[in-house]
Amino acid sequence: MESTVRWNGEGMSFIAETESGHLVAMDGAPDGGGRNLAPRPMELVLVGTGGCTAYDVVLILKRSRQDVTSCEVRLSAERAPTDPKVFTKIHMHFIVRGRNLKPPMVENAVRLSRDKYCSASKMLEKTAAITADFEIVEV
Repeated sequence: MESTVRWNGEGMSFIAETESGHLVAMDGAPDGGGRNLAPRPMELVLVGTGGCTAYDVVLILKRSRQDVTSCEVRLSAERAPTDPKVFTKIHMHFIVRGRNLKPPMVENAVRLSRDKYCSASKMLEKTAAITADFEIVEV
């Protein structure tokens, strides 16, 4: 996998181009020379982890023939107070919507994503205690 990140020459704004040809903007906080025009790089790490695990959960539930209609992951994280300011705690709260979803199957999907399939979670667990819970909303 390859990506390119380019500084535009002013402030702390960067544009990344992914291998699949998509662009992602990043910027720093004003106190660090940025202009707050885009997400911070570490915010993208967190949302990327949320996307990775949500993808897994939906795929596992669909393969288990569960009638899942939506999946939302609310992430909260804490970072180390000094450099490198790695994530030290991450909590993932899944809100899974569907019809007649079986709680043990949702719990299993969340567990499998965290323990086996989500590459981002597996990397971040080296520095962060990762916890997860879920709720099911019948539609």
